Amino acid sequence: MYKQLIRPFLFNFDPEKVHYFTFSLVRFAHSLGLGGFFRSKFQVKDKRLEREVFGLTFPNPVGLAAGFDKDAKLYKELSNFGFGFIEIGTVTPKPQSGNPKKRLFRLPKDTAIINRMGFNNEGVEAAVARLKKNKNVLIGGNIGKNKVTPNEEAVNDYIICFEALFDYVDYFVVNVSSPNTPNLRALQDKEPLTKLLQTLKKKNSEKPSPKSILLKIAPDLTEGQLRDIISIVTDTKIDGVIATNTTISREGLQSEHKGETGGLSGKPLTNRSTEVIRFLHTESKGAFPIIGVGGIHSADDALEKLEAGASLVQLYTGFIYEGPALVRDINKAILKTEG
Repeated sequence: MYKQLIRPFLFNFDPEKVHYFTFSLVRFAHSLGLGGFFRSKFQVKDKRLEREVFGLTFPNPVGLAAGFDKDAKLYKELSNFGFGFIEIGTVTPKPQSGNPKKRLFRLPKDTAIINRMGFNNEGVEAAVARLKKNKNVLIGGNIGKNKVTPNEEAVNDYIICFEALFDYVDYFVVNVSSPNTPNLRALQDKEPLTKLLQTLKKKNSEKPSPKSILLKIAPDLTEGQLRDIISIVTDTKIDGVIATNTTISREGLQSEHKGETGGLSGKPLTNRSTEVIRFLHTESKGAFPIIGVGGIHSADDALEKLEAGASLVQLYTGFIYEGPALVRDINKAILKTEG
């Protein structure tokens, strides 16, 4: 029903407006008591789906990627669509409006999206206020820096977000790979990235019960840069990698908005993100867990990433194009592979 009726209707309107309209619709449906209906339709409960990864027990390996519920406004309701975990953010210390609109574009011929949102969010304290109400949804906290913060001072922004969110998320993701904040990707270079991760790791070690820290990387890194990432992750002893963020590549695109500036997500990213996962897993000899994200539009896409070395997967653009049945289909396919 989603692909035949709901998606064609929604795709008639501006993507960003539709995003907020959909949030209102989901919230309204839950206010009518339909949460149980969504759970019965989309959740797949089976102990065989549980995954123990970086010290956490995930009810299933399919998560919602950061960027969809930036401000932790709908994590409880979204979990009813079958996700094993929800990643909120990217959040920054101070609220910021992000880049000028229009900044979100559908590429239907490519089954893709380009965004240049620019870390628009209400600030970390607003997210904390909502997360205080969380009871049983496993939450990842994706953290970044404010646009006005120079790279030399970026570490302070990450510390502010880390400290504020610490009691309310289950793991952290350090986002230095969005293409939509000027110069942010420069923080992926070996020296600044090592300093940033070492600082957060030190703060983490001072806590009575440290949380897992992951690094989210771009798909546009060279093999040499990926080897640097492996070295940084093993040297700093952070807990894992999310591969990958959006790409700045525009190779092979057909749609009207293919020339828009921003990060490209969706099917054009499927193969590259899997290549990055396989490279990291093989070169590191499985030294750390990987969350695979990028171009998952079918159960087969998800299985490919798991076979390449991912421990968990995340959806975003695939969820928009395929609907919540995709979460159920992936979990069912995983159960089939496990006999």
